[in-house]
Amino acid sequence: MSTTARKAVSIVEVSPRDGLQSDATMLSTGEKVELIQRIVAAGLQRVEVVSFVNPQRVPQMADSAAVMAALNSPGVIPNREQVSFAGLVLNARGLDNAFAALVDEMNFAVVATDTFATKNQGKDTAGLITQWREVGAAARAGGLFTSVTIAASFGCPYEGEVALSRLEMVLSEIMMCPPDEIALADSIGVATPHDVRERVALAQEIVGGTRLRCHFHNTRNTGFANAIAAVETGVTVLDSSLGGIGGCPFAPNATGNIATEDLVYMLHRMGYDTGINLDRACATIPWLEASLRHPTPGLLAKAGVFPPAS
Repeated sequence: MSTTARKAVSIVEVSPRDGLQSDATMLSTGEKVELIQRIVAAGLQRVEVVSFVNPQRVPQMADSAAVMAALNSPGVIPNREQVSFAGLVLNARGLDNAFAALVDEMNFAVVATDTFATKNQGKDTAGLITQWREVGAAARAGGLFTSVTIAASFGCPYEGEVALSRLEMVLSEIMMCPPDEIALADSIGVATPHDVRERVALAQEIVGGTRLRCHFHNTRNTGFANAIAAVETGVTVLDSSLGGIGGCPFAPNATGNIATEDLVYMLHRMGYDTGINLDRACATIPWLEASLRHPTPGLLAKAGVFPPAS
């Protein structure tokens, strides 16, 4: 094992939202709540649990209000005050629903390219940034922790390469109304570690003291290498999904979030602390596969933790 000084890396678990939003299996509200209970029991303290979007476009998220109502019920989540539940918000109506549902933080999506932005949210990038300024100001005024995820930060399924100058413009415009956190998202899994180091360095110059987060997909088997490149460049918050489930329903072939258990195993072996119990995380995978009625891409739960428990 590496002798690297132990540093903290925080994991934002996205399986209840990004993981389920494009899965063919529609989990019940009770099954979603149980998934989140298992996630919290494994030590994850930030979880993106719901999405306040048009249920006709993303039917998997139609019960978001019911999920949050259950999670906020007494006794459902032990030490509820120590866990932060996030909801994806795309407009003012979604923010109203997020406030009503009593989420702890909101995540707003801005797509870096016009074509993908229009297909995903019905507005071009400039329109989404304008919308962010309105929604972000209202969210901050209402006491919510705010995060903006820049989708297609590394490449677009419709326009191809995303120039550094384009990402620089998007970051700069978003920072006119700075959120608490900005995430660079490789929505279709095309980045390499070189891309990550380059774009994280650019973002660090622009966002100043605003916290950076990264979101990687393992679509082309580079997601875990990209996660380590981000951490070694100074990023301390990463998104991941139990079992590696998930993807974007509006981007062709955008499958495969990096698997939480695989990521945590790698970070622990490299000397980083995450606060996550790997045995409990892996124990959820058979339940998740049975609930979804298909295998998950993650590997650690199949191979086992090394060295094995004595």
